[in-house]
Amino acid sequence: MNLALKDIQHNLGRFVLTTVGVGMLLMVVMGMAGIYRGVVEDATLLIDRIGADLWIVQHDTRGPFAEVSRVPASLMHRARAVPGVKDSREFVYHTIQRERDGKPFRMAVLGLSWPHDKGEWVPLVAGRPLAQGHFEMLADVSLGVRLGERLTFGKETYQVVGLTRNMISSGGDGIAFFTVADAEAIQFDTSGEAVRLERSARKSRGERSELGTKQPSLVEQASKPSGELPAIARPQISAVMLRIAPGANVQQVIRTISGWGDVSVRTCEEQTEYLLKGSVDKARRQLGLFRVLLTLIAAIIMALILYTLTLEKIHSIALLQLIGARKPVILGLILQQALLLGFGGYAIAYLLGQQLFPLFPRRVIVTGGDLWQLAGIVLAISVASSILGIAKALSVQPNEALG
Repeated sequence: MNLALKDIQHNLGRFVLTTVGVGMLLMVVMGMAGIYRGVVEDATLLIDRIGADLWIVQHDTRGPFAEVSRVPASLMHRARAVPGVKDSREFVYHTIQRERDGKPFRMAVLGLSWPHDKGEWVPLVAGRPLAQGHFEMLADVSLGVRLGERLTFGKETYQVVGLTRNMISSGGDGIAFFTVADAEAIQFDTSGEAVRLERSARKSRGERSELGTKQPSLVEQASKPSGELPAIARPQISAVMLRIAPGANVQQVIRTISGWGDVSVRTCEEQTEYLLKGSVDKARRQLGLFRVLLTLIAAIIMALILYTLTLEKIHSIALLQLIGARKPVILGLILQQALLLGFGGYAIAYLLGQQLFPLFPRRVIVTGGDLWQLAGIVLAISVASSILGIAKALSVQPNEALG
């Protein structure tokens, strides 16, 4: 006869409720570990998926994921001429927040270097990659848009031709993919009145200058659109991505580009390190701290529950000792209940998590390693928590059964 199971059957309702409570607490511990891993995964997602070997960024900056970076678009052609470089691509990345259906609509905008990059590397769940240089976009399903839907940003309308999943920025926003030209048009969009005032200001400055007095035609040129003025360069991009040819000396390429005084070159590993130790570092450390605290709280609560359950069985334990029950039988009663409570709660935590974690606003990534680690923690907590109950059981005298 198993005393632990008999005692549980005698107080089945209370034991089930206690196990559910422990399970929900363990689910929070499991979820916190998943959120922690999700933050890290989302932060490094783009760097890993893009697959660039080197990043050319603004001089003395850490790159577009850590801070603002601005380089001229012509840098892509300059970099392509470096010996050992197989391919170079433009990179434009920024975040916008607009309003859609009366609610805030926030997304990260990534510019693809058209026509070299049409988004074939993006994991699509529906639709197709970009097929033209303007007015098409790929969007993550977390943005809530539909395939074929048309969205207006600035003065242009873009059609959703492809949907992807789990393409999330480090801030938790869904990513939308455009061509570089369209991404820049969204980023630098200005109202018609602002354009008119800028043209008027250029014309006024030209009229006041000596050169404008001598050559009135220049004043008329100044009032034209910015794109028609040869003296005004096209908008700058965030960075240039490089792929190194097989067998090429990466360090030699880095030394060559590092000699340019207007830019800095960063490796893929450095970009990841800057990101994890920069914009997401505090969130990552805070989630890790909460995970440790929740684990300690779970251990304390389970210890108190088992101690309380032992106190309720003091008379029964004394009676067992009076009739000659061996101490291993009594200790097994407490330890088995602790293990049943711990792993019953673990099973509930896993089942509830499978249903609830997909509903969270940010990705919750629970790996097999995390599950085994938590199982080990639950085992340790169950054994450690039973120590209080065992200590109390060992102090019970058989004559207390006669009281």
